[in-house]
Amino acid sequence: MSRINTNVPSLLAARILSSNNDKLNTALERLSTGLRINRGKDDPAGLIASEKLRSETAALTAAIDNAKRADNLISVAEGGLQEVSALLVELESLIDQSANKAGLSDEEVKANQLQIDSILETINRIASSTEFAGKKLLNGALDYTTSGLSTGANASAITNIQVNSARIPSGGSRQVTVEVTASAQTAQLIYAGSTTGAGVKTLQIAGKYGTEVFTFASATSAQDVVTAINASKSLTGVSASISGAGANTRIKFNSTDYGSDAFVSIEAIQGTFTVTGGTSSTRDEGVDVSARINGVQATTRGLKASVRTAGLSIDLDLAAAFATQTQNTKTFAITGGGAQFSIGPSVGLNSQANIGIKSVSTGSLGNGAVGYLASLGSGQANDLSSGNFDKAQKIVREASTQVASLRGRLGAFQKNTLASTINSLSVALENVSAAESAIRDADFAKETSNMTRAQILAQAATAALQMSNSTPQSVLALLR
Repeated sequence: MSRINTNVPSLLAARILSSNNDKLNTALERLSTGLRINRGKDDPAGLIASEKLRSETAALTAAIDNAKRADNLISVAEGGLQEVSALLVELESLIDQSANKAGLSDEEVKANQLQIDSILETINRIASSTEFAGKKLLNGALDYTTSGLSTGANASAITNIQVNSARIPSGGSRQVTVEVTASAQTAQLIYAGSTTGAGVKTLQIAGKYGTEVFTFASATSAQDVVTAINASKSLTGVSASISGAGANTRIKFNSTDYGSDAFVSIEAIQGTFTVTGGTSSTRDEGVDVSARINGVQATTRGLKASVRTAGLSIDLDLAAAFATQTQNTKTFAITGGGAQFSIGPSVGLNSQANIGIKSVSTGSLGNGAVGYLASLGSGQANDLSSGNFDKAQKIVREASTQVASLRGRLGAFQKNTLASTINSLSVALENVSAAESAIRDADFAKETSNMTRAQILAQAATAALQMSNSTPQSVLALLR
């Protein structure tokens, strides 16, 4: 049957040619872009999944960059602390040299004081000038802020606080409740009597800081014994006091510090001197405070209490009056501050890493119990002319401990938080990228094959269309 008005074979060939051209164009597009999905119609479900994975990839990349930037910031802070630590070592050396009073001239002591003043000035300069991208790191700007500690009952309950990290909701605060469950105690031995009794008594009295030997004449009064012991309490760590009167007179020998590392030991080298109340006949140890912080049993040592949880890491120095009374409870608030880093793919508290960096100026290093580093400057309470070398050394050692502790925390934060987070996020980024690639990226081997196939079919369809268009011309032979 021959028809000329409608060339059905031509229509069929044209449709197939159009389809083959579409396939060829699709293959060429995928090969030129490298993507299997270029628009929604290519794979609607795949597009949705890949766009979600792309969002996760961007979030992971940003989190890795944030963690690396945080690591750089901490490195700058640690570099400043390293120099402060070296200056404190030199400072203790100068104090130890100056304590050799008979071996130094007044001019040498004055020269040492000038060096101390220079060191203190340098520490303050490092504290105020160490910065990262314009942000001060060691002047206390990255320390946490608190409320409710300097007023009311709390003012005499907590003598020092160091907030290492705290998760604080945006615009909110974190309440901290400290509860004493068992009181701190000093070591104590008791001697009953208003005098030392008949005969000469030679006693070896030892405490946390050292040992001294005391010799008392026959029937030395209790008051004279107390006076002699207290005169050396800075050397031994043992103080004495009198309670009662007459036949009820008692001499109480107490450690000057609280806690399990404080002790009192009294041994009679000559004569008899019987003490009671100890863990043995000649010795007693102190007891650490027991406390809960926000319901978590704190790690304690003496009057110090600390807790480490995901939401709060804090160190407290409790006042003796507070730590020696059971069932005492004090509450204060952490209102903000700290160095806050977003190192997770999702923005929120669970993706934040926080660390507090306290000021390392001379007015901040040390504590209220032993004193502050600034007191070692010329004209201050513990300069070299004061002769308070033992106290000055304790202040410097406390400052060194604080700086070393801060450096350790920063190092642990870099190693265990930032480095581990970067590694974890990098692995996650690899896996998410691989998943997104499997969905969205073009398989070049497959697409090349598809292109070749489409080219051949398009060429064949073109030839078929040409033939189908020439077929109706054969009808003209019927008119001849």
